[in-house]
Amino acid sequence: MVTSLDKRTALVLIDLQKSVVQLTLANPITDILTNSAKLVEAFRKAGLPVVIVNVNPVGAAWLKARKDSAPRSTTFKEDWLEITPEIKTQPDDIFITKHTWGAFYETALDEELKKRGITGIVLAGVSTSIGVEGTARQASERAYNITFAKDAMTDMFADAHERSLQYIFPRIGEVDDTDKIIEKLLELS
Repeated sequence: MVTSLDKRTALVLIDLQKSVVQLTLANPITDILTNSAKLVEAFRKAGLPVVIVNVNPVGAAWLKARKDSAPRSTTFKEDWLEITPEIKTQPDDIFITKHTWGAFYETALDEELKKRGITGIVLAGVSTSIGVEGTARQASERAYNITFAKDAMTDMFADAHERSLQYIFPRIGEVDDTDKIIEKLLELS
């Protein structure tokens, strides 16, 4: 349950890109995108930053680390990295391309948040147990206050999604529905 949000909180959306939202997912992606878009609108109305994260694993060192794994394809469609059109991005959004599970590793995310005085983040996106959890762990290590929009995230595996929500996220932040998070955001005004 969300009890409060920091006055300087950013929304961080993980991997809501065309290629990822087309995967077979545990929860309907239309619901995830609808709730994510509601969060984007609320954060913009509050004058708080929106961070749009996509993933491009091409050339990432971790893909080369396992010698006993089958080779992974690095051929993608032209629009693979594009954010899905349901998320209406704006030029003043913070755009981050990550190459690993977490959005802080070897990116400018921490720097961009700090220069805006951000102390808290609301996380949503795909997938719960990989990109969202990886980013959350890194955010926790950097002392951000974290809130998870549980109805604005999903995973490829229902049990992985539930384990993150039930066991990991409550240890490093607060978990609630989009509407409850927006209520707390409105209290900041």
